[in-house]
Amino acid sequence: MYPKTIKDLIDCFKKLPGIGEKTAERLALSLFALDDEVILNFSSSIKNLKSNIKRCKKCHNFTEGDLCSICLDESREKSVICVVEEPKNVVLFEKMGTYNGLYHVLDGLISPLDGINPEDINIKSLIDRIEKDKIKEVILAVRPTIEGETTALYISKLLNKTGVKITKIAHGIPLGADMEYIDALTLELALENRTEI
Repeated sequence: MYPKTIKDLIDCFKKLPGIGEKTAERLALSLFALDDEVILNFSSSIKNLKSNIKRCKKCHNFTEGDLCSICLDESREKSVICVVEEPKNVVLFEKMGTYNGLYHVLDGLISPLDGINPEDINIKSLIDRIEKDKIKEVILAVRPTIEGETTALYISKLLNKTGVKITKIAHGIPLGADMEYIDALTLELALENRTEI
């Protein structure tokens, strides 16, 4: 049986997604072996996360100021917005290094069964941005699930008469995948989104 301090730390780690009892125990004991300076930096980083990080007033991405670095970047293509579900999706696109437009974080997807309606996510602010900033294209980059498709359809219907080009990222079979392990929905989407060669 661990002392209360270690047990409390294990319980804290278990609150993180994907962390079970054994992983939480291993992480807590690993921290004990670190230098005091590393531990102080670790604890101040956690504390600063809540006090310093907020949401961008324009796109809802993570930022330490009023606007995120992407919204402030004058070299970005200002007429294109990529709509994503959460801030970590922005990071994925940015790591690719090929997209140079702006983003809009919805903070969820429409899911009536879970009590999430259009007014519960950042759709109104998206529509306001499109009108105010003279956006020419909206790229819908949400999960290929029923909730994602519902959200994409809802947004596209709202924008239907605005003249804004509405596109959706393609979904399909990943490179190098073995066909026998592809699920039916992925295969169906890949067939629907086929392109001419």
